[in-house]
Amino acid sequence: MTTHPWQDPALPVPERVEALLAAMTLEEKVAQLGSRWIGKDKGATGPAGPEPEHEHSVAPMESEFSGGPALEDASRHGLGQLTRIYGSYPITVAEGTAELVRQQRIVMASSRLGIPAMVHEECLTGFTMHGASVYPSAINWGATFDPELIERMAAAIGRDMAALGVHQALAPVLDVVRDYRWGRVEESIGEDPYLVGRVGSAYVRGLQSSGVLATLKHFAGYSASRGARNHGPVPMGRRELLDMILPPFEAAVRDGAGSVMNSYSDVDGVPAGADSWLLTDLLRDEWGFTGTVVSDYWAVPFLASMHGIAADDGGAGARALEAGIDVELPDTIGYGAEMVARVRSGELDESYVERAARRVLTQKAELGLLDPEWTPEASVATSGQVVLDSAANRELAREVAERSIVLLDPGDALPLSGTGRIAVVGPCADDARTFLGCYAFANHVLPRYPGVEPEIALPTAAESLRAEFADATFAYARGCAVDGDDRSGFAEAVDAARDADVCLAFVGDLAGLFGKGTSGEGCDAADLRLPGVQADLVEALLATGTPVVVVVVSGRPYALGEFADRAAALVQAFMPGEEGGPAIAGVLSGRVQPSGKLPVQIPRTPGGQPGTYLQPRLGAVHTGTSNLDPTPLFAFGHGRSYTTFEVGDLRLSDTRVPTDGEFTATVRVRNTGGRDGAEVVQLYLSDPVAQVTRPVIQLAGFQRVELAAGAAADVVFRVHTDRTAFTGRDLKRIVEPGELRVLAGTSAGDLPCAATVELTGPVRPAGPGRVITTPVEVLPEH
Repeated sequence: MTTHPWQDPALPVPERVEALLAAMTLEEKVAQLGSRWIGKDKGATGPAGPEPEHEHSVAPMESEFSGGPALEDASRHGLGQLTRIYGSYPITVAEGTAELVRQQRIVMASSRLGIPAMVHEECLTGFTMHGASVYPSAINWGATFDPELIERMAAAIGRDMAALGVHQALAPVLDVVRDYRWGRVEESIGEDPYLVGRVGSAYVRGLQSSGVLATLKHFAGYSASRGARNHGPVPMGRRELLDMILPPFEAAVRDGAGSVMNSYSDVDGVPAGADSWLLTDLLRDEWGFTGTVVSDYWAVPFLASMHGIAADDGGAGARALEAGIDVELPDTIGYGAEMVARVRSGELDESYVERAARRVLTQKAELGLLDPEWTPEASVATSGQVVLDSAANRELAREVAERSIVLLDPGDALPLSGTGRIAVVGPCADDARTFLGCYAFANHVLPRYPGVEPEIALPTAAESLRAEFADATFAYARGCAVDGDDRSGFAEAVDAARDADVCLAFVGDLAGLFGKGTSGEGCDAADLRLPGVQADLVEALLATGTPVVVVVVSGRPYALGEFADRAAALVQAFMPGEEGGPAIAGVLSGRVQPSGKLPVQIPRTPGGQPGTYLQPRLGAVHTGTSNLDPTPLFAFGHGRSYTTFEVGDLRLSDTRVPTDGEFTATVRVRNTGGRDGAEVVQLYLSDPVAQVTRPVIQLAGFQRVELAAGAAADVVFRVHTDRTAFTGRDLKRIVEPGELRVLAGTSAGDLPCAATVELTGPVRPAGPGRVITTPVEVLPEH
């Protein structure tokens, strides 16, 4: 039974929200902009503060911890969000749901209006909870070049989260990779803004189809920090930001993303969390975003403590709110009592509070949290109804893993025969944690809980190979750790390789946080040589004369040029998740036909910067003006299979197109080998003469095509001239007349098809409504 108009589901949401705002005190409005993370208070030991060590699974209770207000006190005027109830401790579904109900009941009972809090969690490799499925990392999503598959995966993640009462997910990461040394490359989808936008938008659609709000992060520029240092300043001009960093965010906003999270970094001296141009003028006024902007964890107080643009936490809160951050996460530091005092004193206009509260309450109304029949108990399924690592989930994880593995070079060793003596060597061979990203629960949380098992099956590469090759004889030697300089295991590894018919060397990363891994948040690299002494281990194995297949399991691309021409084969697996072991084994045996493509280049040398292929001529071509050659070892989009494909017969519908027109580019792809397989046909554009320097080439469209042996298909790309737009000298996006090169092939380094289109007519503005995708149609050969 409704007692207030804001509780009436029959009324339009805007009317309900305005009625509620009219009934709220200033304190109650401000409270909706805050959050509480029970037991995880900001302290002196790092961004997440001091954290307890537990020997067993236990539901968190407030009495265990100190440093933050009790939830009753934090909620006395209401509360915007509850932070990571499931993702902070190794708890069961039953413990987690009970804790969520307990916290929601406290929030509702402690305040006059009884408004529930929203609940958010992380899901960068799946729902970050003990016992939940761990899917491949985001860099693998890009490697699939398959948005539809990623949409299905995200929908499955969303269903698990929604079943446990989660309203908002802090994913996807849409940061376009600009420097491979950055630790969070593994969380990113790739280095091309079109690929990131297509795959990231698919993730948003999938997640939100399950009723969970997606959060686009990190808005914007985070991935381009100076020296690839986490949280480092970003020395980037407005044009690069507009053309390279922002397009994926704009695409996902168009697809209805519910939330955006700010970047920690400053761009050209302006922190993103206090940038009204970015968070209001562009995001809302130009793009039309209507959801909420949430702060990255502690990004609000960082405006004072790290950026120095405010004197204290209260001042930081005022700056963030004015710029456009609606909700402070993960705890209320800058958006609390001091904000109320600043409004009352006239230092902060109350309209900013009203603006943010209106957005928060709108989402709560749309989620049903203002409905009179909503209860915490009804918002969660009973523990017996939720299987967080179901067979269906694992099948999806396997499919994404298999499609994301990139066969760099099969050499003369792959696929393996499956008999004889096989040496399995390397630090990634018998530790399944190396298959998992830094936000997977086993790497993100469990290191603080010695003795607690992951509660999901995590087959290692060694175990999976033994199952794949039942008739082979195996020898295993670790050789060395992922990091460090200990070579004491080299001798055993060399002996194993010398006595084998083939050696499989598994090298790469172990993800962690803030220096406790070789990849992940706060785990940046000084250069792109394999971590520790792994490159030396590979050299020692190669010296045995036994064919060595190098399998790189990593969160970033590493330089492989020093031994690429001597390896029997090269495979890049990135971090393939819980089903990574069987997926890799299947690719090595040939049971799985590899079809992954590189979403980032593989550099030739450890210092070969900049890494991304999206460079103007002076950055992309070895002109002889520098002794450093930027040419990659393997280009963006590269990936081989156990069959062969030809792409040719490029046909353009028109060779002269007005600057407000479109044309089609059709190519024929044929499977010329003896096995069924899949090829990703890629279309690139090149603008040889423009008013500002442009990338030599840039991806304009792609399509994964399944073809039986001998079969062919036409792939038709419909290219609107808006797809040629760029930011001109006056920082306005334009379509410029002139010659346009159209290229097609199977990677940025393999483009056998080329033609020219002339764009005619005047320079044309390309505003917010411009076409940002290239529709593709596949027509099988008859």
